[in-house]
Amino acid sequence: MTLSSSRQRVERFLAANGLRLDPLDYYAIVTRVDDEEILAGGGLQDNVIKCVAVSDELRGTGMLQSLLSHLLSTARERGHQQVRVFTKPGNRSIFESLGFHLLAQSPQAILMENAVGGLTDYCNYLKGLHRPGKNGMIVMNANPFTQGHLALVEYASSMVDTLYVIVVKEDCSRFSYASRLAMVQAGCSHVQDTVVCEGSDYAISATTFPTYFLKELSSASDMQMLLDLDLCARHLAPALGATVRFVGSEPTDALTARYVELMQQQLPLHGIEVVVMPRVTQDGQVVSASQVRSLLHNGMLSQALPMVPNSTLPYLLSELARQALEEELLTTPKPGLVDQHDNGSHSDMDLPLMQSSIEALRPAFDQLALLGDSRLLPPGEYLQHLGVVSERKMLSATHGVNTHRGALFAMGLTLVAASHTWHKEHAFKPHALRQNIMKLAHSIVEVSNGSHGSQAVSVHHVDGALSMARHGYHQLFNEWLPYHMSLIGDPYRDHKTLLLIMSKLDDTNVIHRVGYEMAQGVKAEAQELLRHFSIEGLEAMNRSFVARNISPGGAADMLSLTIFIDSIIN
Repeated sequence: MTLSSSRQRVERFLAANGLRLDPLDYYAIVTRVDDEEILAGGGLQDNVIKCVAVSDELRGTGMLQSLLSHLLSTARERGHQQVRVFTKPGNRSIFESLGFHLLAQSPQAILMENAVGGLTDYCNYLKGLHRPGKNGMIVMNANPFTQGHLALVEYASSMVDTLYVIVVKEDCSRFSYASRLAMVQAGCSHVQDTVVCEGSDYAISATTFPTYFLKELSSASDMQMLLDLDLCARHLAPALGATVRFVGSEPTDALTARYVELMQQQLPLHGIEVVVMPRVTQDGQVVSASQVRSLLHNGMLSQALPMVPNSTLPYLLSELARQALEEELLTTPKPGLVDQHDNGSHSDMDLPLMQSSIEALRPAFDQLALLGDSRLLPPGEYLQHLGVVSERKMLSATHGVNTHRGALFAMGLTLVAASHTWHKEHAFKPHALRQNIMKLAHSIVEVSNGSHGSQAVSVHHVDGALSMARHGYHQLFNEWLPYHMSLIGDPYRDHKTLLLIMSKLDDTNVIHRVGYEMAQGVKAEAQELLRHFSIEGLEAMNRSFVARNISPGGAADMLSLTIFIDSIIN
């Protein structure tokens, strides 16, 4: 059955058995044939068995074992080789009979796992990193890695022979696990006797501590924290030989503050000292990853930069590039383009596909930003190669649909230039940024790839993507960017900027679809709507564009680039 169709029945059944309905993606029930009364049920969320209950009528009949076997089999069919369960301590023997073994325990619950390897493999990995002496450990999310994280690492490393930093692996954060791991590795590279460890499902994960990622202090939070800490004390710390765990104080987040409190109570019972370092402040304000994320969200990179080490900057630029693409995508309504209302003039694209495309570009943006963080600009041949590889990954994620080819070129080039500009200038001066964009663009050899854009350039002699970059995006810097910056506080800032771009840009996407002459008419339509702007007018333009199969994709790319550049030079 589907959970949505019978949610209330399941909730009543679980409540009668002292349980609540947690988030699930699968739930199996056993019912009475005549009246459909639920007699037993159990569910899965990814690889975790949850919400298992059997009525008094079926207890002792073997139904629980049959239900659990079904859930275990279903999880295996879904590709999960490691299956875990939260359950009451009294159910331990039942799960052990099905091949589960204990990971951690608290007075109210236990965490068990059915897997070959699993925790054993991760502990063996940690044991391979072990060094003799007094060892300490930190578990951090680093979303992103800040001056506060760095101060904690430097302080902790001075107190032990070897410090191990475990990066939270769960991909529930603004920055991906791969980005966060790389940030921590780069940020700690100068700190002697510090080893950055890969994360796992066994340290602050959706398995051990799901409410951490919801930032929700609930009745279940203490139980989850105790299990997470017990798992650390029984397995992770011994594998590293760690006798000290370091953590920063938490003055603002209630859930994390409670976690630190329980850590101070529980870990010393296992012979592990807990050292709490006061949080770093700047100008009387606590340095926090959440504050950095808030500043990035509002396009205020300059205020975020003092809160992070230089090694984190490329990842902030990468995130701002991703954010700019997302902001353009979610701008609604838009004429002829995919947005939150419809697919515009596209039969092969929709919002989820575009979002998948943006996520697929995240590793490329990281790599491009890191590429610019050097004394010399990278050669054009390498940039072209990286662009081709990144485009293939994007097309793989979109099943061959060209969603962001133009945006990848423009944003990728600007990312490298922006990172290099900061490396050389320690500032994002527009003139220096433009100069670096032009240098990079002139190092790239123009190749006619037969695309719709290159055909429009060849036939109608308009500026293509490479030509615009070689001119340092002069229209963007001279017209579109100042206009966008002048509209701070206007709820239709991006809509109006898009119309301005449409009224000025010879959009090769439009030219390909309707021809050069009609494309000039599209520019005039955009100019007129901007002069008498209204959302109703935008919606009418969208209907008209869909009817005529017009999609200003080039203008959308330039809007994303304008948003990105605004966020870094603001």
